[in-house]
Amino acid sequence: MNDFNNKQVANLPAHLAKYIVDQCYEKYTSVDHAVWRYVMRQNYSFLKDAAYYPYIPGLKKAGLTIEKIPSLQEINDALANIGWGAVTVDGFIPPAAFMEFQAYRVLVIAADIRQLEHIEYTSAPDIIHESAGHAPIISDSDYNQYLSYLGYIGTKAILSSKDFELYETIRQLSILKEMPGIDEAVIKKTEATIFEQQQNLGEPSEMALLSRLQWWTVEYGLIGPLDQPKIYGAGLLSSIGESASCMHSEVKKIPYTIDALTYSYDITKQQPQLFVTHTFQNLIDVLKQFENTMAFRVGGLEGVKKAIDCKNICTLVYSSGMQVSGACTQVIEGPGSSVAYIKTTGPTALSFNQKQLHGHGKNYHADGFGSPVGHLMGAKKPLEDFTAQDLSDVGIELNKEVLLSFESGITVQGILRDSIKQETKNIIFSFTSCTVISKDGLVLFDPSWGVFDMAVGASIVSVFNGPADISTFEDQLYVSPEQTHQPSYSPQDYAYHALFAKVREIRGQIELASITTAHVTELQTVFNQVLTSHKKDWLCALEILEIVAPETDASIFAAEIRGYLEKQKTGNPSFTTLITDGLGIIDARLIFQ
Repeated sequence: MNDFNNKQVANLPAHLAKYIVDQCYEKYTSVDHAVWRYVMRQNYSFLKDAAYYPYIPGLKKAGLTIEKIPSLQEINDALANIGWGAVTVDGFIPPAAFMEFQAYRVLVIAADIRQLEHIEYTSAPDIIHESAGHAPIISDSDYNQYLSYLGYIGTKAILSSKDFELYETIRQLSILKEMPGIDEAVIKKTEATIFEQQQNLGEPSEMALLSRLQWWTVEYGLIGPLDQPKIYGAGLLSSIGESASCMHSEVKKIPYTIDALTYSYDITKQQPQLFVTHTFQNLIDVLKQFENTMAFRVGGLEGVKKAIDCKNICTLVYSSGMQVSGACTQVIEGPGSSVAYIKTTGPTALSFNQKQLHGHGKNYHADGFGSPVGHLMGAKKPLEDFTAQDLSDVGIELNKEVLLSFESGITVQGILRDSIKQETKNIIFSFTSCTVISKDGLVLFDPSWGVFDMAVGASIVSVFNGPADISTFEDQLYVSPEQTHQPSYSPQDYAYHALFAKVREIRGQIELASITTAHVTELQTVFNQVLTSHKKDWLCALEILEIVAPETDASIFAAEIRGYLEKQKTGNPSFTTLITDGLGIIDARLIFQ
């Protein structure tokens, strides 16, 4: 994996490498660079006044320019100065993986760029949204602290099985929307599926709630006074249309508090309300409020039930420090809504301090794992804290038959074959010829099943998403089988690209010297080719006009281009705003610094 000589990228754990793709900078066409340039010029024009103040200087700090799509090396060279890095990925990646990158202070950037047809807005992740939207604000130290903190919390957040279904459908929609010539009925059907899935998520999972906080801050956040806020959310910063429309009074502005959790969102539509924070520290304070409710902080019966709903690998942490990682499928309740017994199904690993215990990997526990939780009947302290003398006093000795009676009514009876201790804590007792029976007489383990490895702990103190030792479950990390659409080009497309390349070449030449008659002649040739062969064009014509508009000697040519663009507005209403905004920047003769 290329680390771009960036410490943050170099420090990424190996399991995240499967989500990283090469940027393949050479794949960007001259039209792609023109799309970037148009969006960046429009954004600069509006956002120099509407964005939170670090945005404009932040562009340079993030290694970005107005003129061209940035390379990943350029971004990493710049972000390294503020302790961040960047990698490119293929569209949407699973939320947990996205959060983990963020926790490692690495910005995830979609390698693709939106097509010209979607220049105003795309629901698909693209390099404009990720780099021009997210990267500039990272230069603010309070904000980048919030981002990495949000990422850390996200690595612990438990998902539901329905979250996975929704994620995959959203990814599918984002791919479809960037495919040329796609049947609109297919898009409508996929949007309807997303709507149905959103309406039937049930009780929102921790990840779903955390995604709301991310959406209303990182993607669509405003900062400052409620009546005159500034933009910092990347979804707004990278959308030409919504960055302006979001300031209209029709879009309700709400003070940002933990109540933002109650507002769901629809990625296919502009937002009906936005949240305004007075400081970035407030984002951290709200996140801490949410963190204190999460299963990895509170554990207990509620946390175990969240793990069961997840239907995926989670880790249950005993008070002894023992960590059980697997798909939790059953919990038996004890007195006072405590956890009396937990059971996983399928490959399970036992760990301590995020390191798998020798001999207790998912191959050994391939069919699952079950164990009681709680205090022994009449014991003055938790079993995990028993000393060797304490164990001997109650008859818990190696190679002898032992009877353990828990306060929950569960009994464990068998011959103690082995025990494991870590940092003064008893964490595993292994029994042969063992029977485990619940209070109601249900057989939880039968001697014929083999060795019973009992996790030791008075309670479940934490429950979090994923395995404790990620290296033990790398092969089960989800990567979507459906890749983003990569465009293929016709001879006419390549001819169109060549026109933009020529305009870019001429613009570069006149930046070093004054424009010549030969330059104007070349541009007239390009424009004639637009008129002849590319009758739907508006962007190339705008780029030519930008060059010749200030030149008195080219006034007739400039007037011809303006006339053409006005006809395009009339004939193609979808171009009207794009052309009008482009002309506005040309006429304002804005200096891009």
